[in-house]
Amino acid sequence: MDAALLNSAYRRAVSLPKLRSLLVARSGTLVRERYFHGAKATQPANLKSASKSLISALVGIAIQRGDITGVRQPIKPFFAQELAADQDRRKDWITIEDLLTMRSGLQTTSFFNYGRWVSSRDWVRFALTQPMVTNPGSEMDYSTGNTHLLSTILTRATKISTWEYASRHLARPLGIALQPWQRDPQGVFFGGNDMYLTPRAMLAFGNLYLRHGRSADGKQIVPAAWVDSSFVTRTRSGWSGMEYGYGWWSRPMAGHDVRLAWGYGGQFIFVVPTLDLTIVTTSDPNPARRGDDHLDAIYELVEQYLIPAATRGGGRGH
Repeated sequence: MDAALLNSAYRRAVSLPKLRSLLVARSGTLVRERYFHGAKATQPANLKSASKSLISALVGIAIQRGDITGVRQPIKPFFAQELAADQDRRKDWITIEDLLTMRSGLQTTSFFNYGRWVSSRDWVRFALTQPMVTNPGSEMDYSTGNTHLLSTILTRATKISTWEYASRHLARPLGIALQPWQRDPQGVFFGGNDMYLTPRAMLAFGNLYLRHGRSADGKQIVPAAWVDSSFVTRTRSGWSGMEYGYGWWSRPMAGHDVRLAWGYGGQFIFVVPTLDLTIVTTSDPNPARRGDDHLDAIYELVEQYLIPAATRGGGRGH
């Protein structure tokens, strides 16, 4: 990579008060890493909603293993009790894919509804009893309740917890540590928020997707077809303006299609396939206010410094 641009990126990173780490890898090899404001390499970071990309990976693994039939599978059989008395039969049409793409049609449990949802006695029932605001499979309405339902499906389909399933089939094969995280009142691990990984483990997960689901030693952990499907644009967010696939965001940056695992406050895994480039940032997970200026600064680091550094250093297919 171009050393001058890389140095400029890290000089800019030092000036960002909310930034905690910046890691850059090329072709799966760590090029540079630095930690800021007391953060350490060994300290796991709260991924916030970047956790949704891991939940998506687990769904792909579960389909490959036969634990889930496929993305077209209706979710109703997993929630027969919760949906038994519901009068809106459109909920019978909701599929695994609708949850993955945030197109369930259910009113969001994020934003204005988040506090009520996570303080409820039954997160699954709360999410499923929300009114239908659109038909399933139509419009995207970002909602962490969708990915929590996926975590519940994984738990009910496999008869083990989402954490244990992730440990067996994703974390340990990838050689990373995934500690238990928050559970809902019924004991289901939070689907789509509050997972913890070190920045290097985040980088390993990004590199896994860069390699079409293969680990550094060539082990196929996530099915290659699932990685490809996850990166396909399925919908667009009216809230963020970005495109969305199966748990991964997409936006053009400096002439390249970039895939993002994105968590609140500035937790990011950027995957740039055309440049064999992976970038990780972690930030203060609980800023005093929603910092769009901080997010813009991270995008600037990637678009104005790091992608050009990789481009000048030579890229694949560019």
